[in-house]
Order: sequence, then structure tokens, then C-alpha cells
Amino acid sequence: MIQNIIHRLLLRRHFWRYATFGEIAEIYASRTMRILAQQMIGIFIAIYLYQTGYKLDFIALFFASMFAARIFIAYPAARFIAHFGPKHGSLAGNLLYIPALICFTLVPHYGTPALVVFAIFQSLSMVVYDLSYMVNFSKVKHADHAGKEIGYMLILERVTASVSPFIGGALAYFIAPEATMWFSALFFAVASVPLFRTKEPVRLGQKLSFRKFPIREARRSIMAETAVGFDNFSSLSIWALFLAVIVFGATTNQVYLIIGGLASVTIATSLLAAYWFGRVIDRKRGGDLLTIATASNALTHIFRAFITGPSGAVAANISNDIATTGYSMTFLRGIFDTADRLEGYRIAYLCCISMALNVGAALCALIFFALLHITSDTELAFRLFFVIAGSYVLLTLTARFRLYR
Repeated sequence: MIQNIIHRLLLRRHFWRYATFGEIAEIYASRTMRILAQQMIGIFIAIYLYQTGYKLDFIALFFASMFAARIFIAYPAARFIAHFGPKHGSLAGNLLYIPALICFTLVPHYGTPALVVFAIFQSLSMVVYDLSYMVNFSKVKHADHAGKEIGYMLILERVTASVSPFIGGALAYFIAPEATMWFSALFFAVASVPLFRTKEPVRLGQKLSFRKFPIREARRSIMAETAVGFDNFSSLSIWALFLAVIVFGATTNQVYLIIGGLASVTIATSLLAAYWFGRVIDRKRGGDLLTIATASNALTHIFRAFITGPSGAVAANISNDIATTGYSMTFLRGIFDTADRLEGYRIAYLCCISMALNVGAALCALIFFALLHITSDTELAFRLFFVIAGSYVLLTLTARFRLYR
């Protein structure tokens, strides 16, 4: 059913160059189920660890270690994708998340060993899938309408993401947090089904090579990608922890329902923004949008440092979702344009982007860890962190994509 709906939506949009409408529908059906599964559990991982009894500094160090491991996973993942294709990578990424979630449900019983196994499988899944999806989309998008295409892509993702946190929170509140993980694992399995029917959009059996890699043209965007990773982790896990620990209190499972509902309501506000921003990008105003959205995102992080109640949290979430939609669309458009320019190095370049993303996320977790040890006041550490985050995300503007010059 999902595949048929997506097929009808895309049938009148003739921008796909290398894939048939049926193949695109299958890819997006899989993507929709992946987002549903991932968003059901994503914002609750850190909260669940905190409720299980792990301290904030341990959680920060755990995530820093996990992101650091992903940096080294990116290269073998890229080699796998180059040889077998991004469709097989997406399939492997979906299947690898299932044992990760099973292990995560065992953390209260087996402690750190179960957490380590979860981190290994989850890291493999995230790197392989995200890199595969980037390679896949960068190959099939149309050069003249990529902004609009990214807009449709994000609309589909936002529609799914607007529902899944509330579903996950409701399951955690009315049944148990572990129920969210089991349902999420089921959706990951379902997300794998359409991928058995799709064809690879790229030539198989390629060899990944960095020889004579044009680093001068790619280095600015690679460095700027660290700010994207920093923003992702701060807006997902650390912000969720701040709401749970400081604003709402994480003593009962009700916090899952509150934060999940809050995320679902505010994500929905970015749907229209995604469509409008896509048209702005295609009208050659993407550079202006990137600047405005990045500045707005930085101010949102700083605003978070002064939030004390639910109304402020709602305002920050709405602002963040709109700003993030704006800068991520323009940044992603610039990444794809750069990948097209680096002929013969598409997968190598996107591999570097994946590494940089996780460098930024690891740095984010380490800074939060350091702040927790510098000050004995947990609330102060959170608030100082958001001020630092507001400064660091401005690094996004240093990408200077040729597309926007």
C-alpha cells in the first residue's frame, strides 16, 4: 500500500533519470519503513540508558566511542557498496539493526556487554545504510530539479518522522520501553522486503580508490560536514536528555510519551517548509537559504540554553525543525552537486562525508562529557553545551559549495 501511494505521488514528477517509477516507489517504501523504525527508538536511546541507571558522563563517553568507531567503519562500508551496490548496502543496513535492538533490550539484564554488542551492530547498520542511501539518491536525482527532489524526499521522511516518535513514546508508556524496540525491529524487517525487488542504480564490481582524489575541491564541504554531525547529535540525544532530566524529569515512563508527542507535533511544522525550500534551491537562491537557516539554527541552540519549561521546549523544537530543514536541504544539494563534479570519486567522496559526520558527532559527545566534569552542576553543563553548539554549527557556512557561488 505504501509503495502504491508513493508511486502515484511520483508518477507526475518526471525527474528521475536512472530509475523507473516502480523502482523509486520500492526504494521510498523501504525508506519510509526505515525512518518509522529508526525514529521510534532514536530519541529514546539516551533516555533509556539514563533510566536504566547509567550516568550522564558514561552515556556521553559511550556515544563518543560509538561515533569514533563509525569513522573507521565508513571505509570498509564504502568498499562493500562499491562492489555490491547501494541497494545491497541498504538491505544489509536494515537487517543489521535488528540484532542491535534485540541486544539493547537485554541491557538491563546483561549490562555493558549487551550495550557493546548493540553499539557494534547499530554502528554498522547506520554507516552502511546512510552511505548507501546517499550514493543511491545522488545517482538517480536530476541535476536541474535536485532541490525539489530533496524536498519531496524530506517531506516523505517528515511525514513518517512526525508519527513515529509518538508511537514509540506511547508504546513505552502504555506497555514498556522494550516494546518500542521490538516493534522497531519488526519495522526494520519489513523495510528490507522492497529491496529484494529493486535493481542496482550503479555499475557493480567497482573498486574504491582515493588515488589522485581531488581533495582541494572537496575539503571545505568535508570539514563543514562535521558541523552537521555535531548538530545531529546535539539536537537528537543531548536535547532529549535535557528535556527528560531538566525540564520534565525522567523518573517514570511518562517522559517517553511527552517527548515523543512533542517531537511528533513539532516535526509536522517543517512539512510545508521542505516543499518551499526545495523550490527556493532550484531558483538559485540556495546559498541565501543556507546562510539564513544556519544562522537560525545557531540561535535556536543558544535559545535552548535559557529554556526552563514546556512552552520554551515547544518553541525551540519548532524553530529547530524549520531551520534544520532549510540548511540540511541546501547542504545536501551542495553535497550531491560536488559528488557529480568529482567524476569517478562519488563513493570515495561520500565516504569522506560519512567520516566527517561522525567526527562531528564524536566531538559533540566529548565536549558534553568534558563539561559534565568541569562543572559539578548538571544543569549548567547542559546550558553551556547549547551555547557551544550554537557557535560550532556555524561551521556549516564554510562549505562554500561551487553551486552557490
